[in-house]
Amino acid sequence: MEEIEGGIVSGWRLLDRPGPDAPYLLPSLAAHQARFGRPPWLVTGDRGVFSPENERRAKAAGVARVVFPAVGKVAPERARAERQRWFRRGFRFRAGIEGRISVLQRCYGLDRCRDHGADGLGRWIGWGIVTGNLERIARTVAARQQASVA
Repeated sequence: MEEIEGGIVSGWRLLDRPGPDAPYLLPSLAAHQARFGRPPWLVTGDRGVFSPENERRAKAAGVARVVFPAVGKVAPERARAERQRWFRRGFRFRAGIEGRISVLQRCYGLDRCRDHGADGLGRWIGWGIVTGNLERIARTVAARQQASVA
């Protein structure tokens, strides 16, 4: 799942099979670039996305902040990098994305698909994300109108 500022889900894909997310980083970066005309400022993921090659490729694509926690025992240099403030903030942003997935599951019915097959599952997830995005946009607009009135 790809998320932009404000909690809007900007992209998602139904994976063919379970496994590590590392192979999906470059397609996600390319999709963001195509959608917004620039690379994202921050890319974050869990340990399943981590690889030195993915970090290098994300930086080569123009990403300013790459936040992938390393797997296994890390070198002291890497441990210092992961303790930096910007890294910790990016890691917390990723935790927020996990929370957004949980909300989509609980509040928008994405915990159980009532359609059948891969196409049905894709529709079910897509409509749940559209609904979640619309509610997020409506809340943001309402809060801004409320702030401008006050």
